[in-house]
Amino acid sequence: MQCLNTFFISASISLTNPPNSQAKNPAFHATCKIRHCDEGVRENASKKAFSLPPNVNSIISTSNPFVKHCVKLRQSSSHRHLHGMVLVVGTTPLREIYSSHMSETGKPIIECLFVVDNCSIPEEIDYKAVHVVEVSPEVIRKISGIQSVDSVEVIALMRIPSSFRIVNKHDEDCRTLFPFPHRILVLDGIQDPGNLGTLVRSATAFRWDGVFLLPGCCDPFNDKALRACRGASFQIPIVSGSWENVGDLRDEFQMRMLAGHPAKGDDLKPVMKLSKDLAESMEDLPLCLVLGSEGAGLSQFSRRACELVSIPMSGEFESLNVSVAGGIFMYMLQRHK
Repeated sequence: MQCLNTFFISASISLTNPPNSQAKNPAFHATCKIRHCDEGVRENASKKAFSLPPNVNSIISTSNPFVKHCVKLRQSSSHRHLHGMVLVVGTTPLREIYSSHMSETGKPIIECLFVVDNCSIPEEIDYKAVHVVEVSPEVIRKISGIQSVDSVEVIALMRIPSSFRIVNKHDEDCRTLFPFPHRILVLDGIQDPGNLGTLVRSATAFRWDGVFLLPGCCDPFNDKALRACRGASFQIPIVSGSWENVGDLRDEFQMRMLAGHPAKGDDLKPVMKLSKDLAESMEDLPLCLVLGSEGAGLSQFSRRACELVSIPMSGEFESLNVSVAGGIFMYMLQRHK
């Protein structure tokens, strides 16, 4: 077996002793400064800084520099967005992402495919067009962060889709953020990657037109978020920005602003109840649905800017898990035409 020992990297980056990162799931807003740099520089870094020579077809050592780079991609949001790359673990999300992307663009999105020795490549993937690298069980565990090799046979190194964007406050024309902004899910400080990934998956399933991430949200390409969304973050437009951008969307498209809120607990303004009649009255209206985190709830700005809506419940619980509540809201408010 051939093992990769050296490869060309940019002079400003060292892979021999990569810096240690204690925060595995940093808040996503920390990546903004990196993504706001010149796109050409970022693309150049992703294509040249960690390129894997085409003649390398196997890796057996966990101390291999490229393996260390992949581990850092999994652990560090800033590293992912600096290089424009993300790891997708497992055959199910890989199939969904690959099939959806190829049907829409016809362009390859997989940079490299890591396969455990003697395991088969998913049938949907054109292996002739992908750089396939056989790896040992130890390497697959190191890259994936999952100790059970039986549950992980394939890992793909993929380019972050062009449908994901980070925008500055008023630097972007709001008309370019989403192709068809009729139903937009706005997430306000959702830090739990499992909740965020599930919400992105539900938004995709109910054919919402995009997801907007306000400051404080976790990275949608976090490994836990990717597992929860099952590849949906590659299939729906996602934009990270500020309330100023949401306000521009609201004003440009005359969008109605709704926010999920418990039936009790707000003394400043009334709380409507979600119902079939309410949903039907908004069928033809463009709208944003804002959801806050379970711990902090909606921000003060969200409460002031939106009409508050609650989900009627027969039980005595005050509220639902945000991903469960979000699924109910998006199901009820989805377009039926």
